[in-house]
Amino acid sequence: MTKMMTGLVLIAALTLPLGGCVGVAIGAGAAVGVAAAQEGGLRNAASDTAIRLQVTDLWLKHDVNIYRRLDMTVKEGRVLITGTVPTPDARVDAIRLAWQADGVREVINEINVDKSSGFTGYATDVWISGQLKSKILLDKYIQSINYTVDTVNGTIYLMGIAQDQKELDRVINHARSIGRVRNVVSYVRLRGETPPALQTPTGARGVTARPAASPAPAAAEMTDVNGTGWTSTTPTSDMQPGPEDRKVTSENLLPP
Repeated sequence: MTKMMTGLVLIAALTLPLGGCVGVAIGAGAAVGVAAAQEGGLRNAASDTAIRLQVTDLWLKHDVNIYRRLDMTVKEGRVLITGTVPTPDARVDAIRLAWQADGVREVINEINVDKSSGFTGYATDVWISGQLKSKILLDKYIQSINYTVDTVNGTIYLMGIAQDQKELDRVINHARSIGRVRNVVSYVRLRGETPPALQTPTGARGVTARPAASPAPAAAEMTDVNGTGWTSTTPTSDMQPGPEDRKVTSENLLPP
């Protein structure tokens, strides 16, 4: 067994409930199989898992509430952070700490600041994510294993690798068909394309921040379907931050 596979087995074993040696072995084997089937294979999967563990550890040591309130998706060293925190400072801390993990190439900030979020909204978001995951899993024209889905306040965030534009369109259309969805944001790249953040020289770091809320996107980028009031947007990696995000992109957030 290679060192890479051994590491994945250990990670899977540590993260599974203790249900006997046989159960752990089966679960670990399944985790390795899933990682091998994803675009990028075992090496990228192991690297992304290591980043996730580092960021989780940093959040827990700093403030356990950050860990409880935020979700993290890691693909090819790109870290997408979603969720809701009560203060702007908490959002800045979450992004700053994420950059401290070894191997991080890009941090995508989709954190909302809202003191009033509650269980009802969370339950709805979980339901939406479950609906979309089921739809793409059952669609034979979509390699669902290459996608991750996260929903915050009715907004679906997609991340992963699409085989082609046609497949990505199918995923987005499935997302649009789900009730209570307000917005669909895609950070999915097409197979063979390199995200702008991964094209930067080694050591170069930057933050992809949330776009300013004031100017409306062009008609081709935003669509109100059947008058439901929600939109589908495909952001780019060079989005300009809004006023409340400027602290997140300032140089003092980068590690020394």
